[in-house]
Amino acid sequence: GRRVEVPTACALFPEELLSWPPRSYVERIYNVARWTEMPRGGHFAAMEEPELLIEDIRAFARTMR
Repeated sequence: GRRVEVPTACALFPEELLSWPPRSYVERIYNVARWTEMPRGGHFAAMEEPELLIEDIRAFARTMR
């Protein structure tokens, strides 16, 4: 496989069921434009911490203008 060059945002929630690989590994595969380690939340972040999630999405989108 080839590296994904599309700018990618990653939001990591501490109560996620599965842990993410290290950023250095993810960056080998994806063009990581944003990497956010959230203070709280889990697998259902959109329901658990909607404000955190949407603000991170908006911040990422602003960088794409």
